[in-house]
Amino acid sequence: MTVAGKSHYTLRELADHVGANLVGNDSITINGVSTLSAAGENQISFLTNTKYKPQLVNTQAGAVILHEKMRHDSPVPALIVNNPHAAFALISQLFDTTPAVATDIAQSAVIDESATIGSNVALGHHVVIEAGVVLEDNVVIGANTVVGKNTRIGKDSIVNPNVTIYHGVDIGQRVTIHSQTVIGASGFGYANDKGTWIPIPQTGGVQIGDDSQIGASSSIDRGAMEDTVIGQNVIIDNQVQVGHNCIIEDHSCICGATGIAGSVHIGKHVIIGGGVGINGHIRICDNVQVTGYTMIVQDITEPGVYSSGQPAMKNRDWRRTTVRLNQIGELYNRVKQLEKAQSEDAS
Repeated sequence: MTVAGKSHYTLRELADHVGANLVGNDSITINGVSTLSAAGENQISFLTNTKYKPQLVNTQAGAVILHEKMRHDSPVPALIVNNPHAAFALISQLFDTTPAVATDIAQSAVIDESATIGSNVALGHHVVIEAGVVLEDNVVIGANTVVGKNTRIGKDSIVNPNVTIYHGVDIGQRVTIHSQTVIGASGFGYANDKGTWIPIPQTGGVQIGDDSQIGASSSIDRGAMEDTVIGQNVIIDNQVQVGHNCIIEDHSCICGATGIAGSVHIGKHVIIGGGVGINGHIRICDNVQVTGYTMIVQDITEPGVYSSGQPAMKNRDWRRTTVRLNQIGELYNRVKQLEKAQSEDAS
């Protein structure tokens, strides 16, 4: 594999990096990535959506990443792969210019003497590491982040600034957590006694598997008695709420502004669109896709694509449709009466 950190690569090096078949000049120098319409002669782009195929004809990119079926459509050298988007992601990583979250251990960081700190750990300004915390090798934690008691963060994980990780959280290796996210706050557990809400202590924890990514301003609640579990290579977008005792299995994707109530079990390779609401105590099987703004109120037991809600329309059409929807019950009763009358006449 090609080593990241260089300012430029030959097209041959990039082809080898992603296992691509190379068509055209393999000595072209590439120093960055861009879109088909904006790329220059030393940049590489990609095409997966045929909507953008007209841009391929006029692209000024030095090279493009394409599927085999578009091999002959490219006016410039091309890397031919089965999954152009994935290949583009791997090449983009080579040119990533994102600044380091932290380097070394800042003098203002507060580390409890009972904490275990691995090698090459970096802590930003005013980081707080509480008692019993374990930070494995190469962990990076940004400024103003708090890591609560007895939490473990695995090797090569990155926690961005202003994250709060409560006590007893277990985070795997190569996990990234973005700013303003809260991991392990108390789940929404209360008992009602004659109108008064009584808090139920949330004594479980949170587990996050290897290679998962948690977006900004998201919340993952700790379990009531057992742990909330996020599997391996799960990606969670910004402003997502995961309730207590939820289980999200490996390789699933939760898009932004989704709300997941407590004790929901989501299977493997599930994709939940943005703004989806999921009622508590629901189970969703593997290989399900839920489109944006869907409301899930019962178990999903078969793989496939699921939707609800109503796309935007002109206000006058929406008002007319709403009136008709409100008339459905009345219309149903009238049809039943007509069917009954017809049946009586026939007899």
